[in-house]
Amino acid sequence: MIFFSLLAALAIEHARPLRRPLRHYEYFVQFASLLREKLDGGEQLHGAIAWCIGVLPIVFLVWAIGDWLAGLNFLLGWAWGVGVLYLTMGLRYYSRIAQDIAAKLRAGQLDAARAALRDWRGADADALTAGEVASATIESLFLSSHRQTFGVLFWFVLLGPAGAVLFRLASVLSWRWREASPPFSGAADKIFHALNWLPLRLTALTYAVAGNFEDALYCWRTQMQAWPETEETLALAAGAGAMGVKLGKPLTVGGQWQARGEIGLGDEPDADQIDSAISMIWRGLAAWLVLAMLFMLAGWAA
Repeated sequence: MIFFSLLAALAIEHARPLRRPLRHYEYFVQFASLLREKLDGGEQLHGAIAWCIGVLPIVFLVWAIGDWLAGLNFLLGWAWGVGVLYLTMGLRYYSRIAQDIAAKLRAGQLDAARAALRDWRGADADALTAGEVASATIESLFLSSHRQTFGVLFWFVLLGPAGAVLFRLASVLSWRWREASPPFSGAADKIFHALNWLPLRLTALTYAVAGNFEDALYCWRTQMQAWPETEETLALAAGAGAMGVKLGKPLTVGGQWQARGEIGLGDEPDADQIDSAISMIWRGLAAWLVLAMLFMLAGWAA
């Protein structure tokens, strides 16, 4: 049923794509900020306790509702899973933002493209050149497709709707608690690292399958240490290699240079490369759909 769940979630998102503001996301971010404010005492134990308070009750509630609905009727349980997947995945949500940035770059509306990127990433983009805007957009696409699509799908396949919610909440806390004290944020980072280790590599492999396999593996092997502080550089390097684009050049943020190693191969990033990145992500998702269908057919034939 994984195949039909994914197909149904994509169909719903096509008909009614998620739009800003994402109320369920905003409410959780506010809750996460409150937990940090009240419990950040500079100890890793405090971070672990806050993480458990923020994540486990929601995950348990999602599982309990799904189990109850499935007990009433199989289709109700399935529909619950589809709804959870729709709210946690959001592929069209972030791909539409990237398409809008690409359209603005083509029209020469650099300031508007910078503003759209700033709203999406939550970071200053006022001094970025057109190429830097394109590069940052592609990087955000790759990271969003992992955290909001392929990583979610992995845990949905493994644990159902509760798994999808577990991964997304862990991802949000790891991102949102970056500015907390290192011991406090360290707990969320370690938990997300454990949940993210295998899905991250499957995302990189997905990019390789959807693009240039050889170049993706080359960049995976040789460039994943380009940004030692960024765990997801692995997926970025594989994605850049798969689509043949150079990413990771230094960016001017807030008037200061951020030195970053170059990743990828081939062309310089531009608006057309943004569209190519979106197409590659969709091809990767199609590969997951085909794989899910094959497993389903194998199960029926057994």
